[in-house]
Amino acid sequence: MSLNIEERVDCLAPTPVSPATAFEVPAGAWDTHAHVIGGAPEYPFVANRSYTPPRATVEQYLGVLDTIGIRYGVIVPISVHGADNRLLLSALRQHPGRLRGIASIDGSESDVALHELRAAGVCGIRINELFAGGAGADVLQQLAARCRPLGWHLDLALHGSRIRELLPVLLGLDVPLVVDHMGFCRAERGVHHPDFQAVVELVRRPGNWVKLSGAYRLTAEGPPYGDVARFMRALYEAAAERCVWAADWPHVALRSSEQMPQAGALLDFLARHLPDAAAIRRVLVDNPLRLYGAPGSGAPG
Repeated sequence: MSLNIEERVDCLAPTPVSPATAFEVPAGAWDTHAHVIGGAPEYPFVANRSYTPPRATVEQYLGVLDTIGIRYGVIVPISVHGADNRLLLSALRQHPGRLRGIASIDGSESDVALHELRAAGVCGIRINELFAGGAGADVLQQLAARCRPLGWHLDLALHGSRIRELLPVLLGLDVPLVVDHMGFCRAERGVHHPDFQAVVELVRRPGNWVKLSGAYRLTAEGPPYGDVARFMRALYEAAAERCVWAADWPHVALRSSEQMPQAGALLDFLARHLPDAAAIRRVLVDNPLRLYGAPGSGAPG
C-alpha cells in the first residue's frame, strides 16, 4: 500500500542554494550523495516509512550542482521508495555524462536486473537502517554476494553504534564499504567515543571509504558546525585517499527551518577544515573519480 504524496508531506523542502565563498571549487568536483524523490501515482512511496518528503527532481538537483560549481553527482536511494529503482534509472539514463547511482535492492532481483542497473551507471547497493523502508544489516552477507561479481560496493547508512556492533562482520566482507555521513556519530560524544572509534577502524582498512558529509545532522552547535570538524579531520587522517564529500541534498527528514543547511556552506565547512588545496582536490575530485568511475565512460567497475 502507498499514499499519495500530497496527503501528508511532513518534512521541509530545501531552500535555494548559494555557492561556496571560502574557496574556488576545483574543476571536475563531485557530490557523492543526493536524492531524487517521486510520488504517486508514477513513483509511489512505501507504506512503511519514517517520513513523507516533497518531490525533488533530477533537474532541480542538476541546478544545485551548477550553482555550487560541482560537475558530477551520485544519486542515492531514498528509503521512502523502498527497493523501487525506476526513478533512479530514469535519472541516470537522462544524464549519463553527469551522474552515477547507488541502488536499493531486497536481494531477490535477477542477475539480468542487476546488470541493467550497472549498465545505467549504478556502482553499489545501499544498506539503510536510519529510516524505515531501506534494506537492513540483516542482509549484509546476501547483498555483499550480489555486489562482488559486479564490482560494486556497499553503501552503509548506519549509526556508529551499529557499526561498532557489526564491526567483526563488516571487516570480514570482501567488498568495498562506503560509510555515509561520518557514521552518524553525534558531535557532543567526542572523537574518543567507542562508536566513532569503530567508524575510524572500519574506514582505516584499505578498500573502505567514508563521506565527509552530514555535519548538519551531527552537530549540537549548528552552523558553521565547528563541533563536527574534529570528526572530519580524524577520518581524513585515517584515510585521506578514501574520503569523499556530499551535500546530502535535498536534506530529507528535517522539520525545523533552523536545521536546513546551505550546500555552499557545507562546501566551505569542508574547505576550512582540510589541510590544504591539495586535500580539497583529493576529496572533491580524485577520490570520487576512483570510487565511482567517470560518468559517460560506460558501466562502472
